[in-house]
Amino acid sequence: MKNLAIFDLDNTLINTDSDHSWPQYLMKKGLVDVEYTEAQNEKFYQDYRNGCLNIDEFLKFHLAPLKEYSMAELAEMHSEFMAEFITPHITPMQRMLVQSHQAAGDELLVISSTNEFIISPICHAFGILNVIGTQLEIGEDGRYTGNYIGTPSLKEGKITRLNQWLAARGESLADYGKVYFYSDSKNDLPLLRYVNEPVAVNPDEVLAQEALEKGWPVLNFK
Repeated sequence: MKNLAIFDLDNTLINTDSDHSWPQYLMKKGLVDVEYTEAQNEKFYQDYRNGCLNIDEFLKFHLAPLKEYSMAELAEMHSEFMAEFITPHITPMQRMLVQSHQAAGDELLVISSTNEFIISPICHAFGILNVIGTQLEIGEDGRYTGNYIGTPSLKEGKITRLNQWLAARGESLADYGKVYFYSDSKNDLPLLRYVNEPVAVNPDEVLAQEALEKGWPVLNFK
């Protein structure tokens, strides 16, 4: 029976938070109001780390700049962003973790609360083609509208989106032997408790405590 390896992205496969880094890139390029963006970016990042993020307010802030650019412009920007803000924060051990599951013939999937525009190219760099992130609405003009669609993949939303993904493939978790989920965050405890092979990676204090109590493996890539 085939196994399924699910990964969170931020601070799990990469030693940074891509959601938090994207506004930093925009500020460095002078494309947004620095004072406002920096204050909002830090507020929402702390809210996420504290487990109290208002996802609607965050996405309204975070997605607004995307509608200002064409898909071609955004692709070019993302390439620059990734080279400077993401790739330096990927360790050989993180690449080896993914490669070990690929070598075993496992199905690989990333589920992240970060939007699919940001995470998809990062996941593809690992050779992971199954990507679930917060879905973005595209208007008739072919640009992002600044709105999201469907269920944001945050907390319990990750379970919802996973089951939707499986159903679209005509599958359920019962079709897999081992179902791994690698994550760093207490926000992901619902999905960590849902799978049969949870693994804590660079865990925050709450997740580290639960991993200790339940005997979950703990990896540290930092």
